[in-house]
Amino acid sequence: MSHSNSQEVYQLYDKVFKKILTLSSTAVINLINGLFETDHPLDSVITYNWTEHVGDDMRTCLADTIITINHDNHSHSYHIEAQMSLDENIVLRVFDYGFGHARKQSVNQHSENLMHQTLYFPEPKVILLYSKSPAPDEYILNLDFGSQGTFPYKVTTFKYLDSSSEQLTKKKMIILIPFELLKLRKVIEKTRTPENLCALQHLINHDILEAIQLNLDAGNITIDDAIKLRRLAHKLYKHIYSHYEEMKELNEMTDESLLLDVEIMQKEHEKAMAKLEAEKDALKAEKDALEAELEKLKKKVRSL
Repeated sequence: MSHSNSQEVYQLYDKVFKKILTLSSTAVINLINGLFETDHPLDSVITYNWTEHVGDDMRTCLADTIITINHDNHSHSYHIEAQMSLDENIVLRVFDYGFGHARKQSVNQHSENLMHQTLYFPEPKVILLYSKSPAPDEYILNLDFGSQGTFPYKVTTFKYLDSSSEQLTKKKMIILIPFELLKLRKVIEKTRTPENLCALQHLINHDILEAIQLNLDAGNITIDDAIKLRRLAHKLYKHIYSHYEEMKELNEMTDESLLLDVEIMQKEHEKAMAKLEAEKDALKAEKDALEAELEKLKKKVRSL
């Protein structure tokens, strides 16, 4: 693969991951809670702090995002980076981004004691989407402050390939589900046997489509999230698998299951929204009529 093609490939995964992180606040907060084992209320307010990084190797760095969750005057920031392969410099980059964010927040806040200030780093996590090499559970950067001591800065990892769709559902991290298609990438690349093609079809129908529907029914994602996740999964499928000669039949079935059903979902969603709006209009009209009637009664009482 040429360097330019490599950049295009990894930019595709970057765009998909960034799109995932901009789904509904319900879905994103569920992801944060699952990744960091927190319990933020779903009505919390999300603020995005996007960072840009152009390194020598575009193949290792994907989306890099700091998300701040606010609720009841409490604020917590989380730094998420997604990678397609291991990068020995990742901990340095995460620390650099975290320091930049902490410093920016410190400047924006007015401290009463200028001689005693605190930098609040976001909680970091690296999501390893697809790594052919054994991945560490955490990266450690030792910060040596001389006589003040040495302090470890730790960045834990989430290894996507080690998690099943059932585990993603249990942790309500279902918005990562389009990357489920990476799990058979190496197998299909090596050989397209009938057994492997059946395994891929099962992955699409069970691990992706059924998981999306299950989480939609459970309220972990919205109908709009479900539609977008299907489309993102289709985009990744087309990139990873559709070019193989043996995939023609499965391509047609996948187009139908991932896209045609989306049109049905979209129409049902539009009907449901139209019905909801009509009900709101009816309730408003009823409320206006009651208020008008009440005003008439008040006038009669005042005239007595």
